[in-house]
Amino acid sequence: MGTMLKVLAVLGALLALAILMLLRDGEKIVPQGVGRVKLEAGEFEAFPLPDYAADVVSDDYKSYFIEVEPGIKIHVLEVGQGYPVYLQHGNPTTGLLYRKVAASLPLNRVRVIMPTMVGLGYSTKIPASQHTLANHMRWMHTALKTLDLAELVYVGQDWGGPVGMGALSLSPGVLKGAVLMNTGFRAPRAPMDLSRAHALVKTPLVGELVVERMSPMFFKRLAEVQGDPATMPTEVIDLYRRPLQQSGNAKATLALMRMVADGPDHASSPALRNIERYVEKLDIPAELIWGMSDPILAKGLPVMKKMFPTAPATKTNAGHFLQEEVPDIIAAAVMRVVSAAQSK
Repeated sequence: MGTMLKVLAVLGALLALAILMLLRDGEKIVPQGVGRVKLEAGEFEAFPLPDYAADVVSDDYKSYFIEVEPGIKIHVLEVGQGYPVYLQHGNPTTGLLYRKVAASLPLNRVRVIMPTMVGLGYSTKIPASQHTLANHMRWMHTALKTLDLAELVYVGQDWGGPVGMGALSLSPGVLKGAVLMNTGFRAPRAPMDLSRAHALVKTPLVGELVVERMSPMFFKRLAEVQGDPATMPTEVIDLYRRPLQQSGNAKATLALMRMVADGPDHASSPALRNIERYVEKLDIPAELIWGMSDPILAKGLPVMKKMFPTAPATKTNAGHFLQEEVPDIIAAAVMRVVSAAQSK
């Protein structure tokens, strides 16, 4: 009996330790580059892409870090020259999500700027508790300000919507046009859950098990939110998964899911209300490109139409990650908005 109690005590201690490890906040991990990249706004720390990422973009790309706060580095990919176009991805992807869109743009007319949110890709990894909408808005705003962009057209999807539009709201007057895809800026008026997955992972430990411990399985399911699952093969999923898993801190994916407002009192809701007020005052050319096969955000189109009532809305059969499915349609919308912005 005594031996059995000792075994149970050891097992209980091991279980408690495992739970503590799962629930840990995570450490800051600061990436290091090699060399310098020269831009009109100054010199920045260069970051040579690993082979698996370098293989999917041309040699014309610049890859560099902007340190927006001590130790907080945002990785930026950019290509082309001309009118600035700022493209913001969401969870759990990186700036590479827009590589096909960039390939469809006339790069002699537009400068395509694709930053990666803090916590994802090759940007600094941070403790889960530091993932707040206000923080991401501030960090991205500082990155854009550092690039000294007097005007730009913005493209946003998923968390790239609130983070990108929120960042721009901190520098009124810079935004001259927008292309919006499967995203939302509206703070909930009543308790709600964006999806069953978002509801599930709110529970402590359950979220850590589903998103972190079962990460390979979680990332494989990205194909299930596409109109055509074949547009998310393993090699594409790895573009987004590998930097997280190899960093030693893969907290961002779950933290960003929990950052989604589930009611008016959620921590993200005050920032969303500020973004709403900013959007209500906008008078810019805009287009909506929507993936109607998206099980998460297809339903958000009517709300976005109300926020941009004069913007043409193009419905597609794409899913959540439209950039992988309909890059040509997105690129065409970008150039229409750029042309309209330049003619105002």
